[in-house]
Amino acid sequence: MAAAKKAVLGPLVGAVDQGTSSTRFLVFNSKTAELLSHHQVEIKQEFPREGWVEQDPKEILQSVYECIEKTCEKLGQLNIDISNIKAIGVSNQRETTVVWDKLTGEPLYNAVVWLDLRTQSTVEKLSKRIPGNNNFVKSKTGLPLSTYFSAVKLRWLLDNVKKVQEAVEENRALFGTIDSWLIWSLTGGINGGVHCTDVTNASRTMLFNIHSLEWDKELCEFFGIPMEILPNVRSSSEIYGLMKISHSLKAGALEGVPISGCLGDQSAALVGQMCFQDGQAKNTYGTGCFLLCNTGHKCVFSEHGLLTTVAYKLGRDKPVYYALEGSVAIAGAVIRWLRDNLGIIKSSEEIEKLAKEVGTSYGCYFVPAFSGLYAPYWEPSARGIICGLTQFTNKCHIAFAALEAVCFQTREILDAMNRDCGIPLSHLQVDGGMTSNKILMQLQADILYIPVVKPSMPETTALGAAMAAGAAEGVGVWSLEPEDLSAVTMERFEPQINAEESEIRYSTWKKAVMKSIGWVTTQSPESVSYSFGSLQFTM
Repeated sequence: MAAAKKAVLGPLVGAVDQGTSSTRFLVFNSKTAELLSHHQVEIKQEFPREGWVEQDPKEILQSVYECIEKTCEKLGQLNIDISNIKAIGVSNQRETTVVWDKLTGEPLYNAVVWLDLRTQSTVEKLSKRIPGNNNFVKSKTGLPLSTYFSAVKLRWLLDNVKKVQEAVEENRALFGTIDSWLIWSLTGGINGGVHCTDVTNASRTMLFNIHSLEWDKELCEFFGIPMEILPNVRSSSEIYGLMKISHSLKAGALEGVPISGCLGDQSAALVGQMCFQDGQAKNTYGTGCFLLCNTGHKCVFSEHGLLTTVAYKLGRDKPVYYALEGSVAIAGAVIRWLRDNLGIIKSSEEIEKLAKEVGTSYGCYFVPAFSGLYAPYWEPSARGIICGLTQFTNKCHIAFAALEAVCFQTREILDAMNRDCGIPLSHLQVDGGMTSNKILMQLQADILYIPVVKPSMPETTALGAAMAAGAAEGVGVWSLEPEDLSAVTMERFEPQINAEESEIRYSTWKKAVMKSIGWVTTQSPESVSYSFGSLQFTM
């Protein structure tokens, strides 16, 4: 029986999906795209100071080993032979910055997460050096100068962390986004680990020229980044190296399996949603919310606050595809905040139950600008606000307003996308952890006033990384030809309110956004400490 089952399955592909809030390892059947097994581990986020967000790179790496090990155990229980795993892809939270010692393999500081705001003064200093008539940073990278991207985080580490400065001087330092840290570690680390990244992750550093597809000398000089610490840039689908994880016996069964796919998480979701045609778009609901629209072989520059980024390059000799991106910093993170900071829910799933109890925010609006506002505003001075409160407001209304906030933010980036592309999207393809929340999906259809379409298998980010890995030259177990791609079953949510009501709610939201802007100025410190006797308060 078991032997017959194994024979039917054929080649399998694994995917490491390392996100901001959790790590997963998933295994797919390369012929049917069916998810066979997976394991997930939540990742701690550290907030050492106001606006700072860090993670431990060793904890991230350990979580990857744990997920691989547990998934292999689960496959064993299902009588699935893990020697059928022919390739592994990596998808990752983008921009998050790690510097480590290539001789010891030790990180030289915590990973500085994409949401982190400590570099605001660095950004302000640098922006004064960009000529108004020649924004060469934006024209080369497609990105606005912002705390969001890796270059300024790396600059901060070089300026403020002695260990990093010394390692750079002694030629021991390596820089990478999370994909680079994982691939280097999984391919041997100090014993011959491969130091590389792919074009999608490189395009989020602000050091990469998206036209020539290489590190840009002028940008590296502008940010003061030594080019020798940067990883080699490769395509999103090729063999980078082979798995070497002998210290972990169970996961050691994957020893020698090629790591052959690498995509930043949002690019991976675009591939997993099969948005291979110019004009196809998807929205992913994770820690943040990211709307990407494939613009084909041409870079389209936004007039409305969107980013221009590399979508994918699926092979060394394959053409590069670009995308327009609307980035929202806080989506699922607002639910985690309600759970961990306010304690009004015990698990993320509870939010749906609370929202359902009231079915309305009752005039309460929540703008979760915890890290300022990203697209389309790029307003670092904004901070989170909850407004429209009355004595009637309770935690259920706040929960509902939090879900609405995710939908309103999506509407703002969708409007910008429609204006830039000239052709309004007729429906929205969605994916990511939050899409299991049916109230959120219905609200999204109501607020956009177009249907929302969700694949029945929501793990499209991991699927995209697996497709890239399985399709790589030298692996060749996954065909990306249109006629070979499996049909995906979809769930559809149609708008259920009238357009006028939808517009009224949206214009009130915009009023709330305006009130969130301008809270923080460089003159006024973010936190002031007051001492009362032996007690000290920080405001």
